[in-house]
Amino acid sequence: MNKQDIDKLKENMIFVGTIYDSFEALEETLGKLKLERPLFITHIAKLAFAEEVFKRTEGCDEYEKNVPLNIKKTNAEDRVFN
Repeated sequence: MNKQDIDKLKENMIFVGTIYDSFEALEETLGKLKLERPLFITHIAKLAFAEEVFKRTEGCDEYEKNVPLNIKKTNAEDRVFN
């Protein structure tokens, strides 16, 4: 990644955290309402979002320094939002 890409990544990580928080809030609300199907769909969407984030940031040392605290990479095969 070049410096411009790294700078853009740093800027976008703020938005990634905000989107993640929105998924969490939606999942919590759907769970309280006992809406199982929408909850499942939201969970799958959150996982797809996580995969895309990690795919785009893989191999970037700057990513490790700038990732929001609520997002962790567990290992190369199992990437999840915690």
